[in-house]
Amino acid sequence: MPPSGPLARPAARGRLARQRARTAYLLLAPALVFFALMFFYPIGAELTTSAFTGVRADEFVGFGNYTRALTDPAARHAFLVTLRFAVGVVVVSLVLGIAAAMILNQRLRGRLVFRGILLVPYLTSVAIVGLLWRNILDPELGILNRLLGSAGLPEQNWLNEHPVATIVAIAVWQDIGYATLLFIAGLQGIPETYYEAARVDGATPWQRFRHVTLPLLVPTTVFVSVIGTITALQQFALPYLVTDGGPGDASDLYVFRVYETAFGFRDFGYASALSYLLLIVILALSIVQLRAGRRDHGA
Repeated sequence: MPPSGPLARPAARGRLARQRARTAYLLLAPALVFFALMFFYPIGAELTTSAFTGVRADEFVGFGNYTRALTDPAARHAFLVTLRFAVGVVVVSLVLGIAAAMILNQRLRGRLVFRGILLVPYLTSVAIVGLLWRNILDPELGILNRLLGSAGLPEQNWLNEHPVATIVAIAVWQDIGYATLLFIAGLQGIPETYYEAARVDGATPWQRFRHVTLPLLVPTTVFVSVIGTITALQQFALPYLVTDGGPGDASDLYVFRVYETAFGFRDFGYASALSYLLLIVILALSIVQLRAGRRDHGA
């Protein structure tokens, strides 16, 4: 005989909770299946491919591709160039992002318009950005050299003489609006009472910025640096569209090297191993940045 009265209530609640859980899993099932097929399956397939070599990836070599990657001068060069690129993009984006946020967080006329203008490059397709700047910086037909020549200044071969710095500048130009928006949100989350207390103590604007603003922006700074590092280390479109990895291999970023290995040399196993090594580096750097941010924030 089923229980009745107060004893029946926990059982009824348990049945209701199980029914709700089944309904939730049923509704989530299409998304989970799609995520498994589009995310987990490619990861597993690439891991399997990294253990083989050859055009058809039919020769088993185990960890041979990983050993080859660690001793390959071309891969090492591409990784070092990518590190320089990532450091440049992240550092410049942090500095300019905080500076722009401090300005646009003031009660200035038209600040909302300027915020929107800063976001336009970020919302623009990277393909459009790359082709746009390649035309602007073209040493013969580019508008920038024409402006320099009209002003009596020496023209520059931006794409050949300063390829990495050029790509860094373009990447910062595209992403600075996103970083600024995040820093504005961080600034608006700082209570005004902290600044009032600092003013009462006689702190100068620089002291308020150094001892109040910067420490309280640590979580935002860590987030921007982690996302910026991950994005920069995976950058492919800009060197492909703007410099084509050149001149020579001067702007041969790591993912561009993976692309060339896979689709240029048809060595999919080695390209898969290079991709997994990059994944390990990204995970390690992200963990280091997050731990450093928690320590600086007193967590």
